[in-house]
Amino acid sequence: MTAVTLETRKTRTALLAATGALAMLGLGFAAVPLYQLFCQVTGFGGTTQRASASDAASAAQASTGQMISIRFDGNTASDVPWNFRPEQATDTVVIGQRDMAIYLARNNSNERITGTATFNVEPEQAGRYFNKIQCFCFTEQTLEPGEEVRMPVLYFVDPAALDDPNMKGVEQITLSYTFHRSKESAE
Repeated sequence: MTAVTLETRKTRTALLAATGALAMLGLGFAAVPLYQLFCQVTGFGGTTQRASASDAASAAQASTGQMISIRFDGNTASDVPWNFRPEQATDTVVIGQRDMAIYLARNNSNERITGTATFNVEPEQAGRYFNKIQCFCFTEQTLEPGEEVRMPVLYFVDPAALDDPNMKGVEQITLSYTFHRSKESAE
């Protein structure tokens, strides 16, 4: 082998290694948004779906009148001094029909706090069929010291759940929220 050929091979190997490292770095940054997109599209991990009023109208037309129980749960992270709970612990709804749940939040501190709600649905397979039309979880919520608010969630359960073999035997769906202090509020 000549010195030029060896140098060319070393340069090519170094360029390939650098390209591979940059590709891995890019995938590392893209992993979280891609995973979130995957969960939103598939309902994986109990991620609920976001729906429009027209989606709700279509679901209502497909409704068979079957009922399902919805359990509501509310929590706060340790750095959020709020009382946060559902107004009603459970509700029985018609699959395909719109319904509303109300959550109550009260800021028990002497400072203004902005929070963001994360949510989950159990069992996981129900996430793809639990559709929220309007929700306080779509935006940050700011509560002044001592302020108490009512926060609605407008939702429906897609009738397609009745055709899914993984949903057979599911009699109750749990919608759970946890409020976390937003980054701006923490700073």
